[in-house]
Amino acid sequence: MQPAEPEALDRPWRKWASIIIIGMLGFSIAFGILIIPVVQGYSAGLDPFTPTCRAVGITPGSPAMRQPSGEAAAQPTTQVAWSTALLRTLSQPAPAGAEVAQICTGCHGERGIAADPANPNLAGQSAVAIYKQLHDYKSGSRVHPVMTGIAQGLEDRQVDEAAAYFATANRLALDPTTAEVVDEDIVRLVERGDPARSLPACNSCHGATAGGPIETPTLSHQNRDYLANQLRAFRDGTRRNDIYTRMRSVASKLTDREIDRLATFYATTLSY
Repeated sequence: MQPAEPEALDRPWRKWASIIIIGMLGFSIAFGILIIPVVQGYSAGLDPFTPTCRAVGITPGSPAMRQPSGEAAAQPTTQVAWSTALLRTLSQPAPAGAEVAQICTGCHGERGIAADPANPNLAGQSAVAIYKQLHDYKSGSRVHPVMTGIAQGLEDRQVDEAAAYFATANRLALDPTTAEVVDEDIVRLVERGDPARSLPACNSCHGATAGGPIETPTLSHQNRDYLANQLRAFRDGTRRNDIYTRMRSVASKLTDREIDRLATFYATTLSY
């Protein structure tokens, strides 16, 4: 009687090893794609089909929780596009802007000095800053119950003319005897910021010779209430047309006292 060949003896072991490997693979697939997702989905209130589809990547989301839904509409920060031609237009006098300015006098005054402190002064403001805000009102990037309708009724040429006109108007002359003395910590915020809170100096953008973003508005001689209201609007997110969230980031770190005192500082400072 001849002994069995080694290959014949090894064949049953190969068979069982293959069965064990295939069985483990099948169990892992069933456990990972069916059992665990279905159990997790059940605890999240999902039907068995949904978590299974999520587990294999057919539909988005986690099998362990409901897919969050949002109804928020995308809102552009701004649609302003600076060009050499536009900047050249804004830098030139615009006598025709006086006619467009008549639309603005009810809120911003005959000479761009607002009687209501809740409205901004436009006289002597940067033409680029005025243009950006009017453009943002017109595009919907910034919303206001009155200004949105007015800006949307203006032609592009009229926006250019209004911005250039008010930029060349005379600013309000402040009486130095009425200037309020502010705390040293507020002056420090203006001049040096607060590195511990990652707060840049206000003057790094708003200073007269700062060289910051071209759309940065002039704050000196601005109405106190308007400045405080806008800082709070940036802080709570109701105003969102600041490019790269610059002002929202800064305002979110300011206290109510700092906002009020900064508004007072710029409103009563002769030149800064």
